[in-house]
Amino acid sequence: MLFVGVLNCSKLHPQPMVCTLLMCALQCQELKLSLDNLAAPWQGWGTSLCWMGKVYGQRDDLADVLFTLNEVKLGAEILPGLGMNIVRYNAGACSWNTVEGRQMVKSEIILPYRQVEAFWMDPTNPDPNSQGWNWSVDANQREMMLKAKRRGADKFELFSNSPIWWMCKNDNPSGAPNASDDNLREDHYEAFAKYLAEVAVHSQKFWGVKFTTVDPFNEPLSWWWDANCKQEGCHFSVPAQNRLLPMLRKALDERGLKYLPIAASDETHVTHAIQAWEGFDERTKRIIKQLNVHGYEGVDSPRKKLRESVGSLPVWLSEHGEDDRSGLTLAKSLIRDLNALGAVAWCYWQPLDGSGWGLIDADPPAGKIGDANTKYFVLAQFSRHIRKGMRMLKLASEDTLAAYHSRSKKLVIVVINAEKQTVSRKIDLAEFTTKADSIQTWRTEFHGKVRHQRVESPSVVGDSLDAQLPAESILTIELRAESK
Repeated sequence: MLFVGVLNCSKLHPQPMVCTLLMCALQCQELKLSLDNLAAPWQGWGTSLCWMGKVYGQRDDLADVLFTLNEVKLGAEILPGLGMNIVRYNAGACSWNTVEGRQMVKSEIILPYRQVEAFWMDPTNPDPNSQGWNWSVDANQREMMLKAKRRGADKFELFSNSPIWWMCKNDNPSGAPNASDDNLREDHYEAFAKYLAEVAVHSQKFWGVKFTTVDPFNEPLSWWWDANCKQEGCHFSVPAQNRLLPMLRKALDERGLKYLPIAASDETHVTHAIQAWEGFDERTKRIIKQLNVHGYEGVDSPRKKLRESVGSLPVWLSEHGEDDRSGLTLAKSLIRDLNALGAVAWCYWQPLDGSGWGLIDADPPAGKIGDANTKYFVLAQFSRHIRKGMRMLKLASEDTLAAYHSRSKKLVIVVINAEKQTVSRKIDLAEFTTKADSIQTWRTEFHGKVRHQRVESPSVVGDSLDAQLPAESILTIELRAESK
């Protein structure tokens, strides 16, 4: 509900309909919270381990930062742990052996830390217990996955950036000569499905990690997977996805993994995800139990249309990344991902990266780690407070998120103010019985010095919570609230 005081504002401006509508709207917003329309239970926060895991997989302090809620010393900083519980593990595509007289063709610009080692070395030897497979490779990424599990991570997704190089038409796991061409050999579809299924079996049996979803794709409809791409990648057209997904389901079932759901397709853009879903045949749609999509289309992507297209299918925002160090883009996107798209999980791409892309500044080729960017503390405003098992209150809002836990009676409200002035927010709590002394509040400033700091809590007046948000800030409010 939005109240705009045009008459009062006209005293301050001779043309209220020109600009004071906006000014008063910023000062007079009221949002009503209700438990009548709750989303599915929140599954959690997470990250992909490639390529970060390959470089930093042995670091306990980084595992603590990402996968606990502890206060962790990292360099000269004390960081509030992000409390992630979701791990996305990448089955690699690279090896340096000879296969039938062929060797892997390497992109001219790919860096070594982005080359993830494959387990299946010899296509003529399909037995995963034979010398045709090397299960000792990729030790660092695997170690970070195990560290995450020991710290409480409970959702593990297996995904692929590209089939193994010898499965590719040009022996290049970075892409085809033409980036819009599918690069998986026609006679290796079943081998690729088998590879992913065997990794899932081996992980459960020998690593103690039971994958909870498997996704064979990464941005398959995108147009940059060419032979000189900077990472592993492979184009899969919609017909190619339609062909592979039933094969993957069969390979999993044959290995006793009927319980393991398939997710797809990790498209770059929400628009691509709509295109893929609308192109899937009914058999493929029935196979997909979780829709994964990335957030690289930006703040204003057609999230609502994708939600309408897939109906009640669970959606993960499985990758978010951008170079806005302030965290404002992250916050705007995340609120839309949960409110408009109805995502039940949210994952950051590379928490350790350079040029503003990382939550923490890092130089992976050199193995160095710098300071946390402000966006780290912005994400903490969400991930430390909205925890697994809570349920989002469905809001038609682009600046406010609310979640509720029925057992603990905890209500969490996250509000952003992107304006360069202080604004007021009224939260209507008429449907709740609240305890004023239970309110706790944290603030982060997008461009200021306040990172993730306890601040004075807003007051509850009657049935409303009145919050003052300083310019360019994000506020997280926790309170005990029971439904009336």
